Amino acid sequence: MPTVALFKQDGSKNGDVQLNDAVFGIEPNNNVVFDAVIMQRASLRQGTHAVKNRSAVRGGGRKPWRQKGTGRARQGSIRSPQWVGGGTVFGPTPRSYSYKLPRKVRRLAIKSVLSQKVLDNSFVVVDSLSFDAPKTKEFAQVLSNLDVNTKVLVVLEDDNTTAALAARNLKNVTVIPAKGLNVLDVINNDKLVITQGALSQVEEVLA
Repeated sequence: MPTVALFKQDGSKNGDVQLNDAVFGIEPNNNVVFDAVIMQRASLRQGTHAVKNRSAVRGGGRKPWRQKGTGRARQGSIRSPQWVGGGTVFGPTPRSYSYKLPRKVRRLAIKSVLSQKVLDNSFVVVDSLSFDAPKTKEFAQVLSNLDVNTKVLVVLEDDNTTAALAARNLKNVTVIPAKGLNVLDVINNDKLVITQGALSQVEEVLA
């Protein structure tokens, strides 16, 4: 069962915490992680692209010239695809790119990236992140106390809005609630800082 240090907000050590082996101690499955990242990135696409087909282009109601006798190729509309200003054939239309992987695959992916963070010593557990008011300077000081000076993902309890507000203006800091933990955010950040309360919520769902 993996064990990591438990820190206070001031950076001092407050003992150790044992992590759930079924969540933080598995062998990472890179193929599943890749599939999960592709799924998430596909879901982030807006899909608002659109072109006009020949029925949507203005004009072209009249046959440009008679069918026979002119020596030119027959044409039915000046808005056919081969004409300048004509409609586009098989162009993109608004659509959703999102799709779902099986639930067990999604869970294996998030467990894999969490386990990899533990293996890389990039997993920091804090007993709590509590502030009297949402002050960015105080949150920045906490990260400095924890010796976190790189891109970091901070995972909070679902109801800790004060800390979330305090951190949202900090560069290279991403804050999410425990229920919003996802593969893309974990791998996009060099370190993961999680409160003890959020850790319990994550283990309760994934274990």
